[in-house]
Amino acid sequence: MDDSVEIRPARQGESADVAELRWRWVRENGAAPTLTREVFVSRFVRWARENEHTHRCLVAVRGPRVVGMAWLATVPRVPSPLAVERASGDVQCVYVVPEERDGGLGGRLVEAVLDLAREQGHERVTVHSSDRAVAGYRRWGFDASPRLLQAEPGAR
Repeated sequence: MDDSVEIRPARQGESADVAELRWRWVRENGAAPTLTREVFVSRFVRWARENEHTHRCLVAVRGPRVVGMAWLATVPRVPSPLAVERASGDVQCVYVVPEERDGGLGGRLVEAVLDLAREQGHERVTVHSSDRAVAGYRRWGFDASPRLLQAEPGAR
């Protein structure tokens, strides 16, 4: 494990760095953004500020540079007579810059997200994984569920 990289909640002022990671991820996967980088970063920073109560960002930082991110999206659940305060989490946008991969940073980010979900009392945490990351998520206890289904509303 590389102790020179700190895993922590993103700080105020780091949203633009996180937006750059998101931009880089999309470009790395061969997509052509529909916005300019500057417009995207501006909108991302605003979105992060407006959604900070439901979407918590954790970052991997080496020195002054943000080299990875992971998000925990929290979804309140309908109260039950067994538990009035309920929530589930969804791991989103786990990304580590290519030059920092294969050293365990992705796993450390996932571990930190799961710790945060546990602290917040989430009943479960889901993830929509890339093929490359499935084995890593399984190491952290993620597994397929025959009862967790998804639909694409636009496909009907």
